[in-house]
Amino acid sequence: MPSSQRSSVFWIDIVKRAFDILVAGVLLVLLSPLLLAIALAIRLGSAGPALFAQERAGQGGTPFTLYKFRTMRLDCDPFGPSPKSGEDPRLLSVGRWLREHSLDELPQLINVLKGDMSLVGPRPLYVAQIAEWDERQRRRLNVRPGLTGLAQVSGRGALTREEKLELDVQYVERARLWLDLRILWATAAQVFGRTGIYEERYSRTESTRGERDMEKDRTKNTS
Repeated sequence: MPSSQRSSVFWIDIVKRAFDILVAGVLLVLLSPLLLAIALAIRLGSAGPALFAQERAGQGGTPFTLYKFRTMRLDCDPFGPSPKSGEDPRLLSVGRWLREHSLDELPQLINVLKGDMSLVGPRPLYVAQIAEWDERQRRRLNVRPGLTGLAQVSGRGALTREEKLELDVQYVERARLWLDLRILWATAAQVFGRTGIYEERYSRTESTRGERDMEKDRTKNTS
């Protein structure tokens, strides 16, 4: 194995994991008052749990449970088609605010500590969506999914799904410490600037249905 590849493996498997644990642990401690305040606001504004758990595809396509703050009402289908905008009628008032400030993603720091995710990497998508990807796009599964990634700082809501998948693969091909640090810095600037939150362009081939409908179709096709 060339020395450059050995260096990359060392970074991804050891240094990157140690960095994830350190940063995620410190952030969870420092942000604990904010996390508790958000949880309380959700519970006071809507009956039901403060956290929303959903199955996503992890490294190698292995499913894991992703955590987010709940931003939608309980009397709606969270897996249905979404307008993908701030006008989504399913959103709680506090949920819209959380999304605009990207605070609904903070519970994924727990996923980072558990090893399901990394601070930086391709965003975790639905397991059922893997079937829609070509061989190159599936290379995004070679690393842990991330809290933020190259696609999120390269256009975010202005990108189609295909463009995001290509940037995910480019990240896998270029993964280095300096790139992760650059992405984290750009993410902080983007969050504070509240840019690219909602999708502006839509893929022509991406299924916009939820995972529940995709599962129904698979059941029909095999029956």
